[in-house]
Amino acid sequence: MNYIVFDLEWNQSPRGKAGEVSRLPFEIIEIGAVKLDKDRNEVDRFQQVIRPAVYRTLNYRTREIVHIDEEELRNGMSFPDAARKFLTWAGSDFIFCVWGNVDLPELQRNLKYYHMLRLLKGPLHYYDVQKLFAVQYEDMKSRRALEWATDYLHIEKDENFHRALADAAYTARIFQTIDMDVALAYDSIDVYQNPKTKTDEIHTVCNGYSEYISREFPDKETAMKDPEVLSTYCCRCGRKARKRIRWFSVNSRYYCCVAECPDHGLLLGRIKMKHTDDEAMFVIKTIRPCSAAEADDVRARKTELTAKRRKKRHMR
Repeated sequence: MNYIVFDLEWNQSPRGKAGEVSRLPFEIIEIGAVKLDKDRNEVDRFQQVIRPAVYRTLNYRTREIVHIDEEELRNGMSFPDAARKFLTWAGSDFIFCVWGNVDLPELQRNLKYYHMLRLLKGPLHYYDVQKLFAVQYEDMKSRRALEWATDYLHIEKDENFHRALADAAYTARIFQTIDMDVALAYDSIDVYQNPKTKTDEIHTVCNGYSEYISREFPDKETAMKDPEVLSTYCCRCGRKARKRIRWFSVNSRYYCCVAECPDHGLLLGRIKMKHTDDEAMFVIKTIRPCSAAEADDVRARKTELTAKRRKKRHMR
């Protein structure tokens, strides 16, 4: 098994929203990647400039940030050919590694635009090296820029940032410093290709919390009536946990609850509503241990929101 550490550069409409193609807001113009073997030794590199077909003029932000010129783009390969070349180079047994959680969805969105999504079956497990860096070296929650992390680790900066291969190479060097116990405990799941049916739903236990990724629902009201969505099970022992504070909406996208396991105490549940490109909806639910103080904060938040909503109804 290999690790494919990759980075993308992309362009967007030079005319802003007015000229944007809704199915492809960001068009990939370069793929760079480093292949690491199972021991995380570098064994190969990949780089391909892509000739844009949707946004043929560079957006001014792209021109300022990405060190690539119009002539390189004109001489680039078409995206379908570049994507096939990249995935063939990656091989059949690999896991993606990226800096952040943006590049992998954009790769899939570009594949979907060209009716090629079948080449990369999801949902995809991957390593978010930005997150792993935060877990190992900082407070687990911070999200640093790639150059900041490179400086922090005193990695020699021998290539310019904001070219795909250079950024992939820096990401690979940072990944090589991460303890594999950390990587294995904090792997990520990309849900651009979300579960479609009940049998495709994802139940997983991560480091200290459980995660459930549902099938699609037509709307959030239907989702919040589903028994599996509403259920609360202890992330430590798997036993059903009794709700102490029932699910309530924090806003249009987030729900919260508090439950209690007889053996492991209080649990905090969070639901995030996610839209697909096709306007369907699915749920990402996490459950983790929480303190009594956190439970009190949730109760106070629910009371505050209930009062505000009641007052708003009376003012109509």
